[in-house]
Amino acid sequence: MQKWWKVAIVGLMLVSPWCAAAEDDEYEPVRHIVVFKYKEGSSPAQIQQVTDAFRALKDKIPGILNFEYGINNSPENLDQGFTHIYQMTFKNAEARDKYLPHPQHSKFGELLGELEILDGVFVVDYAIKP
Repeated sequence: MQKWWKVAIVGLMLVSPWCAAAEDDEYEPVRHIVVFKYKEGSSPAQIQQVTDAFRALKDKIPGILNFEYGINNSPENLDQGFTHIYQMTFKNAEARDKYLPHPQHSKFGELLGELEILDGVFVVDYAIKP
């Protein structure tokens, strides 16, 4: 029985810091999902320009851990015309909050305005829960 207690104590010592970190917002990653509906007639080159500019933000703004992109392929026909999905993972909510007013993010918004190819956009964010 003594060995069982030793294993349990070592296990608690290893898990306790992780549990504390998981509850701390500093260590809680945030996903930022952006979904675009492009206007009819938007060229593939324009859409690629937006995608490349969005992807480049990961290397220009601190706190972005990951960028993913894809085109809707759901057979459910519930997309309401929204086709292009962009997902960023931030280190935490603070990193996301610094991203929003960041000059590089503003510059990306200016590009979207100049191209005039968006017909709709929606954004959702969530903290990743274990």
